[in-house]
Amino acid sequence: MTVLAVLADTHIRRGSSRRLPDAAYALLEGADVILHAGDIVVSDVLDELRGFAPVHAVLGNNDVELAGLLAETWVDDVGGVRIGMVHDSGPAAGRPGRMRRRFPDAEVVVFGHSHIPWDEEGLDGQLLFNPGSATERRAQPQHTMGVLVVEDGRVVRHQILVV
Repeated sequence: MTVLAVLADTHIRRGSSRRLPDAAYALLEGADVILHAGDIVVSDVLDELRGFAPVHAVLGNNDVELAGLLAETWVDDVGGVRIGMVHDSGPAAGRPGRMRRRFPDAEVVVFGHSHIPWDEEGLDGQLLFNPGSATERRAQPQHTMGVLVVEDGRVVRHQILVV
């Protein structure tokens, strides 16, 4: 079994008092892998996350400092499940088709940008997963992050959690 902690849109700036909530740290402590779907802002956040587990992250539109260090997309197998990740998946209308075309072999597509938690099936069973934001909820009622659990080559749990 592989536990993936999923974050996006943390927007933690150097010198800021903003930090991840304690509940997020508790989830990170149990993670085997961490995915971050962009808007990390500073490399210090990546360094902190790497203290918990291996991190895979993509470049967000606010990640000026990380340009050249992170790719715009990431695709790899984790526990036998093909996962694709991008920061901005575009508008909700048409998203399932766009993500299937962009990540044709991915069973899961992780994205961020909107700060809106999203856990829905796209085309042909592809899971579309946005963890929301653990630090900047914007118009959402709560701070959130996601957890994916992979076992025997399939996703056995996908959940958005309030942190």
